[in-house]
Amino acid sequence: MMRILEKIGFAIAVLILVSPGALVFLWMLSLALKTELDNTAWPPVFIPDPPVWDNFLSVFARNDFLLYTWNSVVTSFSATGLALLIGVPAGYGIAKMRATRAAMLILIARITPGLSYLIPLFLLFQWLGLTGTLTPIIITHLVITVPIVVWVMIGFFEGLPAELEEAALVDGATIWQAFRHVAFPLARPGITVATILSFIFSWNNFIFAMVLAGRETRTLPVAVNNMLTFEQISWGPLAAAALLVTLPVLLLTLAAQKQIIAGLTAGGVKGG
Repeated sequence: MMRILEKIGFAIAVLILVSPGALVFLWMLSLALKTELDNTAWPPVFIPDPPVWDNFLSVFARNDFLLYTWNSVVTSFSATGLALLIGVPAGYGIAKMRATRAAMLILIARITPGLSYLIPLFLLFQWLGLTGTLTPIIITHLVITVPIVVWVMIGFFEGLPAELEEAALVDGATIWQAFRHVAFPLARPGITVATILSFIFSWNNFIFAMVLAGRETRTLPVAVNNMLTFEQISWGPLAAAALLVTLPVLLLTLAAQKQIIAGLTAGGVKGG
């Protein structure tokens, strides 16, 4: 009986935690599949009858959605790849040197709002003549992705048995060879988690592309903003654009949820 009550209590707790997010997503889907008349009706209409696809067509008609998708793909993959190239060795060095101050600096960089970096970076890129290209967007996304990678990898490298690397060093390997052939393969679950999290945060970033991008270099989150007009808020196209932007990240999260959970759990257990 106690086990049954525990399972029921756990199910209720999960339902309470998940229901707000699920309700928002279902309501957004409902808005995207209804006409503007139904979207502004009172009492609200939740189930579209019949569903319409005009809002999705409007998104593609009012935006160069394929170009924005390509810009988002290039920006997110570039920012994630560069973050891994910088962050994985940095996390290894901080973990092995037990550089607590450096780790705290990374944490501060992670929790600092992106707007704090935006104005000086905008002035710098304007002086260099790079505004309106993808280059400044990729560089500014490193402000988000590098701290994520470094912070995740610190936990994983700290949890690796030091004896393995010491054995490699005794056998004549350099510290770089020990990292490449011993620590790096063992930290692949952590690298997977860091890659997914970096990609998600980079893909969803709005403010940097809104300020630094030009007409031809906007990313998908900016396409959602383009649905807003001065005359009125078109809830249907706005919800449709938000769904299209969210869909790739949602599919990636669902496909890689086992790797994310396994990687975070492994890092937490080893770090403890």
